Amino acid sequence: MSDEIAETSLSQQPADSLGGLFLRFLRFGILGWGGPAAQLAMIRHELVDQEQWLTNDRFNRVLAVYQILPGPEAHEMCVYFGMQARGRWGGFWAGLAFMLPGFLLMMLLSWVYVTYGLTSPWLMAAFAAMQAAVCAVVWRAVHRIGSHTVNDRWLWGIAIASTLAHWVHVHFVLILAVAGLLYLLIRRRRQTMAWITGGAAGAGLLSWVWYSLVTAGALAVGGSAAGALNSPSQWELLLAGLRGGLFTFGGAYSVISYLQADAVTNGQWMSNSQFLDGLALSGILPAPTVIFGTFVGYVAGGLPGALAVTIGIFAPAFAFSLIGHEYIEQLINHRPLHDFLDGVAAGVVGMIAGTALQLMLAAITGWGTGAIFVVALVLLFRWNSKAAVPLVVLGAAVIGVFVYWLNG
Repeated sequence: MSDEIAETSLSQQPADSLGGLFLRFLRFGILGWGGPAAQLAMIRHELVDQEQWLTNDRFNRVLAVYQILPGPEAHEMCVYFGMQARGRWGGFWAGLAFMLPGFLLMMLLSWVYVTYGLTSPWLMAAFAAMQAAVCAVVWRAVHRIGSHTVNDRWLWGIAIASTLAHWVHVHFVLILAVAGLLYLLIRRRRQTMAWITGGAAGAGLLSWVWYSLVTAGALAVGGSAAGALNSPSQWELLLAGLRGGLFTFGGAYSVISYLQADAVTNGQWMSNSQFLDGLALSGILPAPTVIFGTFVGYVAGGLPGALAVTIGIFAPAFAFSLIGHEYIEQLINHRPLHDFLDGVAAGVVGMIAGTALQLMLAAITGWGTGAIFVVALVLLFRWNSKAAVPLVVLGAAVIGVFVYWLNG
């Protein structure tokens, strides 16, 4: 990016050194409770409203680009701000500092989880309740993402079909490619081609559903809760992280679908129960939601596995800003691509819903966990505080321990 381009995007030239930039974004990472909306609000308040690193219009335009692109948008915005202040090295250190607190905390919790396990009945009760609350968090994310993404009957149809396709283990690349192409044809008023594409995809999906029912395999919840689990290579873990990082359209929660498919359904590196434990731990940390990938990597492959998945997930977020944001911004303004990405985003919503259903079957095991799920879901819909997610998850743990104590 040329100095001229960078200069025109700045309202006031930042004075931070590389070290000061690192410490500033490290503080953002430490205080990053409440998910991407709260993180973006904190960053915007300090860097745009108070210090005027960018104009409001420029901030809105940049954010719009990253909301369309895959990856955790709060982290991508940190990389972008750092790059504007101190070039590509500034972007690298700002992005690293923002993710570092959550990564270190998740590494510590993962080590404790793997080393000591959940042998205590008190911990087992707490985590069972937290898993139910996490299911509510995922469903709240489905609603939040879907309300901004699925806004006409065609997108609704694509999302529902994608839910079914994901449920019967159709490969995610095929789901997203068909979803994007179909909506592009609809928006371009290529009705005949849209009907042919949709008809072929629908016939193929119904045939696969019938095959799945006959073989009685693909409709089962992915991953076994017991029995031998596979040990992936570091290359497999890196690829799993890259898939998550490159296809997280619609927000960070969409990475859940890809990692769950790799780690539980297909790879059988862990059980759905362990996967939910990782999501529960990530929900109480001041970190981007995708940091639960560190847990997946640690459980599947120890410290090298945690590093491999984490690098895979965050590498695209660094690359988009450091290598070619300005070119991407121009590309996103291309309307046909926008229509294609709208269809892809609807497909992602459907995939998250399919994963949420699978996780619910693993987590809701009785009336107690069912009640916790319902109460947590109501609270998350009615409570808009940035502390809602960690407090709901921790509150569920307290309730789980309390109920265990009552049943003595």
